[in-house]
Amino acid sequence: MTQRKRNRLTTIAVVLVAALVAVLVGAEVYVRIRATTCLAQSFESELGTGVDVDLSWKPVLLQFLDRQVPSVTLDSDDTAFGPAQQMQVHAEVRDVDLTQSADSSGTIGSSRAEVDWPTAGILETVQGQPVGALITDVTADGDAGTLTFTVGGAGLAEFTVRPVITTGVVSVETTDASVLGLGIPTALVDGVVDILTSGLQQYPLGMRATEVHVSDSGVQLTLEGGQFTLPPATAEQDQQSACGLFG
Repeated sequence: MTQRKRNRLTTIAVVLVAALVAVLVGAEVYVRIRATTCLAQSFESELGTGVDVDLSWKPVLLQFLDRQVPSVTLDSDDTAFGPAQQMQVHAEVRDVDLTQSADSSGTIGSSRAEVDWPTAGILETVQGQPVGALITDVTADGDAGTLTFTVGGAGLAEFTVRPVITTGVVSVETTDASVLGLGIPTALVDGVVDILTSGLQQYPLGMRATEVHVSDSGVQLTLEGGQFTLPPATAEQDQQSACGLFG
């Protein structure tokens, strides 16, 4: 074989390899985009709208073949647990099985989430309920681990609560309530406590609360969970994001 012929064959081989790599890279990007869109819509039913999904290192083309995803990272800046508004969630789910059935769009093996509920979101949540219309401000005390609610403005009245964990669930207890030395109506305090409790007790993906902490900016919550079955994708979701790609 002449040198010219060998060079020509080498050039052809390099071009074919480059073309194959380009096809594989393009396919990986295409499938990854469709997979993240599908997963985002699956988790939005649990975490609310605007969920950003980041898949693990494993190539999605391989995940497409065995439908097994080592881990998925989820971020949402506007999650609502029950009535709670403006919750920011960073979660990781592990051992995801994307095998679909009539009853589910897959399962996860375990999960963990860090939740931040800023005072602005707490105030919006409380004021959005009829019982909280008189609340004008909320401040967080990281040292005391408490939230103080102002009633009517100008410091005329206020009451203080503390979130605590009991057997995997957050409850909210009142530590102080006064109006110029007099008592605040029980219905108002109990109503606000019920709103906070509802927002801190509705957890996604079957998780349970393991830590709760009050900082000067709001409430931070750590959640952990085990095996969980994702709800089935709707026909509209399948059409929009091609979730059936993993069916």
